[in-house]
Amino acid sequence: MAVLPKLRDFWSYIPFVRSKPEPIVPFVESSPPDSLLEFAASYELHPLTLAHLDELNRLVNRCFVEGEAYSRNTLDFLLSDPKALCYRAVLKSGSMAGFVISVLETDGTGHITTIGIAPEHRRHGLAYRLLERCEKAYRLRNVRIMRLEVRTINIGAQKLYRRAGYVVMQRLPRYYANGSDGLMMVKSLA
Repeated sequence: MAVLPKLRDFWSYIPFVRSKPEPIVPFVESSPPDSLLEFAASYELHPLTLAHLDELNRLVNRCFVEGEAYSRNTLDFLLSDPKALCYRAVLKSGSMAGFVISVLETDGTGHITTIGIAPEHRRHGLAYRLLERCEKAYRLRNVRIMRLEVRTINIGAQKLYRRAGYVVMQRLPRYYANGSDGLMMVKSLA
């Protein structure tokens, strides 16, 4: 990828280690309402594996419109990648409310491949927590750059990514299957 050649020389890879579930602490800039704390406390982050493929596939199809959702085969491929780093947000009941799938690219970049939150669980900081968890895991592996792509029309996701510290690096003309443009966003973890 020609956009980041100057950054490639300091990227490295350290083998992945499975992590234990950890409760989500809500992101707050000031005192949050008690209801937000209670809501965030009702989730835990767990590793996302092939054992969760069926539930993940159902959730992906709820999160994305026709033509945007990854196929079951693609999800299987991503989860099978030994360099994949994937998490799911789970309710106390055990059902999946959100997920993130990321892959360590050959150039040493942590690539957020897809992230999704069930419609009824959106706007509560869950996507931010999943991003944050991936970034933390990549930092432990000495990955210094994160990358993701987002549709130019997905303003809500762009706001989330900007709030998380990502900046637009490049416009990607006709990046998506339907011909719509994308934006490549990157974040330094150094």
